[in-house]
Amino acid sequence: MTQPLQFGNAGAGGTRLEEVMERVSHGDKDAFTVLYDAVSATVFGIAVKVVRDRAQSEEVAQEVMIDLWRQAARFRPEQGSVMTWVATIAHRRAVDRVRSAQAAANREHATAVRDQVRPFDEVAEQVETRLESEQVRRCLRGLTELQRQAVTLAYYRGLTYREVAETLRSPLPTIKTRMRDGLIRLRDCMGVTT
Repeated sequence: MTQPLQFGNAGAGGTRLEEVMERVSHGDKDAFTVLYDAVSATVFGIAVKVVRDRAQSEEVAQEVMIDLWRQAARFRPEQGSVMTWVATIAHRRAVDRVRSAQAAANREHATAVRDQVRPFDEVAEQVETRLESEQVRRCLRGLTELQRQAVTLAYYRGLTYREVAETLRSPLPTIKTRMRDGLIRLRDCMGVTT
């Protein structure tokens, strides 16, 4: 039969925290009550310091206490004191909560930015298209007649070089040269940089 647990210093006949952990690791609920009373204030203090939100800190502290119950068998006294082990678990759990909250906020922000679509302005789009069309017409007027005809047939009617040459009854090399020169002049006129 196990003795009733009393938390105090070992020299006064009480049970040391390491012994309490040993009993918790075997599923002793009374030992866990003693452990809870001994460490819960420290756990909550660490959580509040890291998380900075009382409600979330309470949740973190509760999660840490559940972890202590479940992981009691993992405690190794040769690696440090119970309080150090408990503080490490509490700190890690609190940091995880902060990181999780930050990741959720980042996801929400990214979604909001992605969903924020600039409204389509039909009038502005029509004006821009009209201005571009007028600039193209003005630049086409600056070409020679053969250049203008060759570019118009190729780009507006979709004819190949050979078809443009046949339509204009000009040699293929002449059409290629005129189109190349015409496109260079159009590029310069439109202010397109390469």
